[in-house]
Amino acid sequence: MITIHSAPVRFSNGCFTPAQSPEGREGTMAHAILMAHNLSNDPERLSIRFDAMASHDITYVGIIQTARASGMEEFPLPYVLTNCHNSLCAVGGTINEDDHVFGLSAAKKYGGEFVPAHQAVIHSYMRERYAAPGSMILGSDSHTRYGAYGCMAIGEGGPELARQLLRKTYDIAYPKIVAVYLTGAPRPGVGPQDVALALVGATFKSGAVKNAVMEFFGPGVANLSMDYRAGIDVMTTETTCLSSVWQTDGQTKTALALLGRGDSYRELSPADGAYYDSVVTVELDKVEPMIALPFHPSNAYPIREFKANMADLLHQVDVDAAHQLGAKNAPSLASKIVGGQLHVDQGVIAGCSGGTYQNLKRAAEILKGCAIGSDAFWLSCYPGSMPINLELTKNGAIAQLMAAGASIRSCFCGPCFGAGDVPANGAFSIRHSTRNFPNREGSKPGDGQISYVALMDARSIAATAQMGGVLTGADELPDVPADRADEQWNYDDSAYRSRVYFGVGRPQPQEKLIFGPNIADWPEQISLPENLMLTVCAAIYDPVTTTDELIPSGETSSYRSNPLRLSEFALSRKDPQYVPRAKAIHAVEQLRRTNPSAPEVKEALEGHDPARTGLGSLVMALKPGDGSAREQAASCQRVLGGCANVAEEYATKRYRSNVVNWGMLPFTTEDLDQLNLQPGDRVYIPGIRALLEGDGETVQAAVLRNGGETPVTLSLPGLTREERDIILAGCLINYYAEG
Repeated sequence: MITIHSAPVRFSNGCFTPAQSPEGREGTMAHAILMAHNLSNDPERLSIRFDAMASHDITYVGIIQTARASGMEEFPLPYVLTNCHNSLCAVGGTINEDDHVFGLSAAKKYGGEFVPAHQAVIHSYMRERYAAPGSMILGSDSHTRYGAYGCMAIGEGGPELARQLLRKTYDIAYPKIVAVYLTGAPRPGVGPQDVALALVGATFKSGAVKNAVMEFFGPGVANLSMDYRAGIDVMTTETTCLSSVWQTDGQTKTALALLGRGDSYRELSPADGAYYDSVVTVELDKVEPMIALPFHPSNAYPIREFKANMADLLHQVDVDAAHQLGAKNAPSLASKIVGGQLHVDQGVIAGCSGGTYQNLKRAAEILKGCAIGSDAFWLSCYPGSMPINLELTKNGAIAQLMAAGASIRSCFCGPCFGAGDVPANGAFSIRHSTRNFPNREGSKPGDGQISYVALMDARSIAATAQMGGVLTGADELPDVPADRADEQWNYDDSAYRSRVYFGVGRPQPQEKLIFGPNIADWPEQISLPENLMLTVCAAIYDPVTTTDELIPSGETSSYRSNPLRLSEFALSRKDPQYVPRAKAIHAVEQLRRTNPSAPEVKEALEGHDPARTGLGSLVMALKPGDGSAREQAASCQRVLGGCANVAEEYATKRYRSNVVNWGMLPFTTEDLDQLNLQPGDRVYIPGIRALLEGDGETVQAAVLRNGGETPVTLSLPGLTREERDIILAGCLINYYAEG
């Protein structure tokens, strides 16, 4: 089904052969796009300027505030502000709509594009309006992936978008390029999420494509519609790749013409002799309907295999729930097995991955003339944009879904991150959405609430709905409707023309920004001291730590425009004592700045000079940062006095960038298991400022516990000169202020 060849290859005459040298690297699609956007003279160290950017209402306030504080006077490139995350305005009173009002005022003042709530999911909108072959788009959301249209799109934390607004560049080493070679055609009943889950399952744990660009081509591409390609592409984020790009063809050209952007089409395909760092082969005809069990998209199995081993696999979910959620006596999913069948409580088809035209059309066809029934199972469907909703309404698909008992919702990302359709305690939800991380569906384990999400394709979710909630793969149905490669849909953007503010390139400096009472500036940060005494305030030994665990999604998103208030939620579902521990250390550090001779300061510094040694906290995790791009996973630590992360490795480039941009040290070490760091341990790091002022990459530190010292080598591999200067300044805002 999926095979990985990890050695370098060269693609020539339709075949891959071993490559002994990187000759032919310039023959990849990715190379051509990257070089066209690179402003440096160094092909190994890229300085990228993007064609457009996009943010949603969890992130754009902080980005604009950062850029504004650093001197921005107008948006220098098309910047789209969508409102698809805090759309419901259900938490915190007026604060969500206050952010929307701020966003519109900013679009007017600085010259941006403002998409009001319920009009479109951020990525659906960008696919429809901006993604084009050969272009590059930066988004403050990890699922910024528009490769199906030949566009290289990258999801990053807010500071990287602020840099673009300040006419700076996105600086990275030239990435690895991995060929993803598609053959065959999908079977009826097998949808894009099935292919995506198989791909994530095959690549995530091995890190086969980590921080690489996935380049999709091969004879199988012609057998996939544009919606199908986009559905696979958006899920590449879960492989931890940097970006993606697909070869273009007649289907791409037709789709762009239907979107009113036919003149943006250009043909993309690998040149003969193109060099790739590795190759992943996907045999589309061998992919089966899939299910990704809690608590990660890579925990994927064919539904057929899962049904044959339900008891064992669900028992492992129970074990994982106890370990990852710290849950005792959590409801067991084994109770969902009745008479040898698994009974599901909820289905959701939503967002940038599920809410496409083709997915909802197939679901409507499967459910036509059927009834979901009046028992516990229920189904919600969220079209990804108003044009998609409008077309499905015109052709009767929405009516078919409603007649079957499905609930039709607005264009909203909520089910993907826990702000909509939160299941009941102990319930099992199947979703065509992007993630099923622990408590991302909105449950609160700390309050004794646990529910479970498995990822599936819309076709199998509809098949399960047809069976009243009994888990069913779409290929188990007779005469299941097939997906056509040439399936397109009629794009009517009248809803956008009636509601969207189109202000790109037309700033109005006289306009005033409108601030709600929850919108707050970032607290002031100090520059890096000569030495550091850091207290471990959280120690996480899970194999991977997601950004959701560092700063929960869901209702906390309403406070994203208020750094101090949001920081109260940091690690709240992973280690509820983290915030009080960090606050206590931060209070002593603030005392050090005003009264360095205070007894509390002397005790905390253990004899070190208070004039030269700063106090702070650190978070230790084996592999932090999988998942979301939102910078608050790092900025909340910084607001609470965080100075460093210590890890074996970082799960994604974007999380490491967030750590750096917020002035924290991204340490790695190979000694974590041996050190067994625990909350309350202190780590003394001498000469850290001098190290960053120079070019050193390792520092000899000491772990202090129980009156003794244990030496430890901490590393800062690959820090650029600019990254060093950002940390020295205390954060990106300070760095720009120093100018």
